[in-house]
Amino acid sequence: MRIVELIIDEKQENAGIDAVSVVENPAIEEDFVALKKHNVELKTINEEKRVLMGAALVPDKQIYRRNEKNEEYYIYFSADTILKASQLFFKKGNQNNATTEHNEKVSGMTCFESWIVEDKEKDKSALYGFDVPVGTWMLSMQVNNDDVWKDVKEGKYKGFSIEGYFQEKEELNKQLSEEEVLEEIKNLISKFNG
Repeated sequence: MRIVELIIDEKQENAGIDAVSVVENPAIEEDFVALKKHNVELKTINEEKRVLMGAALVPDKQIYRRNEKNEEYYIYFSADTILKASQLFFKKGNQNNATTEHNEKVSGMTCFESWIVEDKEKDKSALYGFDVPVGTWMLSMQVNNDDVWKDVKEGKYKGFSIEGYFQEKEELNKQLSEEEVLEEIKNLISKFNG
């Protein structure tokens, strides 16, 4: 199965991430945490903060995809691409662009905090129980949309998923099965004899 690295071509006007979607099954397999209550002091009355925190992109994480031709493959993002994507996201002012399940645009959602994990043990992500690799893009999102927040509380949405435009940079899988190697050889021979 082929593996495709997605990269950003900064010369393209629409390159990068347009929106963050809250989804039930994040492709990066990282759920967010809903920071419903935050105790500053024991005397403080707990109020719902409506904040979600989670990983938006994890470096080198292979994500399964199937295209319209029913071809299966994996995509991944390098740490460098993730850094560029996170910076472009805010540079283009997209922090208020959100969807649910990549379908419906929703208002009242704002990404207000963003960082790249630099130290797994000392990072804020570790404080909240995340075990993500260095280079992961973390986000905090304020949810001022009652319908979305209700769905979050009911467990309908579990993580973030990004929406954007990237270029493909293919790589060969270095650990192909014997069957896949034979299939690749057959394809090459048929193309050559073609």
